[in-house]
Amino acid sequence: MELFNNLLFGFSVAVSFQNLIYCFIGVLVGTLIGVLPGIGPLATIAMLLPLTYNVPPISAMIMLAGIYYGAMYGGSTTSILVNLPGETASVITCIDGYQMARQGRAGPALAISAIGSFIAGCICTLIIALFGPPLAEVALEFGSAEYFSLMLMGLVAAAVLAHGDMVKSLAMVVLGLLLGIVGSDVDSGVKRFCFGFYELADGIGVVIIAVGVFAVSEIMSNLGEIEKREVFTSRVKNLFPTKEDLRQSMGAIFRGTFLGAFFGVLPGTTPAIAAFSSYMLEKKIAKDPSRFGHGAIEGVAGPESANNADAQCKFIPMLTLGIPASGVMALMLGALMIQGITPGPQVMVQKPDLFWGLIVSMWIGNLMLVVLNLPLIGMWVSLLKVPYRLLFPAIMVFCSIGIYSVNNSPFEIYLLAIFGVVGFLWRILEFSPVPLMLGFVLGPMVEENLRRALQVSEGDPTIFLTRPISLSFLLATVLILAAMVLPAVRKRYTKASESS
Repeated sequence: MELFNNLLFGFSVAVSFQNLIYCFIGVLVGTLIGVLPGIGPLATIAMLLPLTYNVPPISAMIMLAGIYYGAMYGGSTTSILVNLPGETASVITCIDGYQMARQGRAGPALAISAIGSFIAGCICTLIIALFGPPLAEVALEFGSAEYFSLMLMGLVAAAVLAHGDMVKSLAMVVLGLLLGIVGSDVDSGVKRFCFGFYELADGIGVVIIAVGVFAVSEIMSNLGEIEKREVFTSRVKNLFPTKEDLRQSMGAIFRGTFLGAFFGVLPGTTPAIAAFSSYMLEKKIAKDPSRFGHGAIEGVAGPESANNADAQCKFIPMLTLGIPASGVMALMLGALMIQGITPGPQVMVQKPDLFWGLIVSMWIGNLMLVVLNLPLIGMWVSLLKVPYRLLFPAIMVFCSIGIYSVNNSPFEIYLLAIFGVVGFLWRILEFSPVPLMLGFVLGPMVEENLRRALQVSEGDPTIFLTRPISLSFLLATVLILAAMVLPAVRKRYTKASESS
């Protein structure tokens, strides 16, 4: 009954005219960036962060959330029709989706993609509503020691599970933590790592790093790509799937949804991992695996459901514990901080309208996305004809204006350029900026909880080991590291034994 009342309260918040407009803007922009290759939700949310300064917190979060899960929807359109994933999570959809389009079955592929995404979004929104409050109640019992250990575990897990080399990811986390403590010390007021620049006394803004390493570096990276897009078909007929299509797809949709929900709460994983896992699962349990790669509709239904489920369940640790499970969630935390809201379980108590309004807006947003994606397919595909050389100057100008408008500071434009170049070099050297962003956002909170715990214990570091919950988080951190390091050590030892 309490859940029902809370959802009714959230509905009253989400259906206000202002929030409906921001929800529509979010899912519209999300679909657009999902369709257009070379932008992505990370870069777009980073660019739009400056705008949230003058937007009410609830409306800002509803819009940013709509961009994120809207991009998951939009990416499937170009994957199926053009064999060009608009978003990384849609790479798997290309395999069977494009083959269905070549066979004249683009309509059912697009419809199943939208249906699967809608079902996954609705189920995962319900999962957030069911499990969010109990998890937040448990987290309310946490002290500084527990929060420090939890955040440490989240950072290590994010680095270990992130795509690419684990050592590089850990290095980026540490660099993010160091960047996060630039500025004046909270207790003493002493300036740290400012190097004589008074503009750094308040620290480096989350918007500057986000726009630099995601948006500007993304543009620089895309300018080196050869621009060639061949639209396979712009007219889609027979949009409704057959009964046989639905029969084959329903099991894949629900399996993909729950698989995506599982990966969604894990730090460091991405919707692409959930989509790939769903595809492999469907192929493994299929009666005829040879169909996959040649237009199997389950190869569209499962991955599309999984990546949308993953995207929405990423909100569970962010809303309830204040722990970002991905780079996008780190930016969402940054948006909360910009609004003066401290992330964590207190959000549900102090800002219930934000928590429940955001949850209900996901249902509304998913419904809007079905309407946006299916009838307007022709419009979305025609956008692919806009050359990227015409898009990137507008994006760069928008980024620069957004950064300057925050504090009217030319110095921050220079910082933006520096982080853009450095972010581009990181891409070349295969250093993922996502762990850095997680470390940067959590850095001040990690330091604050560490110092507070040591003040309570009068400098005794064993407080982290004598408190059971804190100890369990630290043990989990060690186990995560061991699970990743030991196989590599064993492999190296085996090679050394064979060579000798």
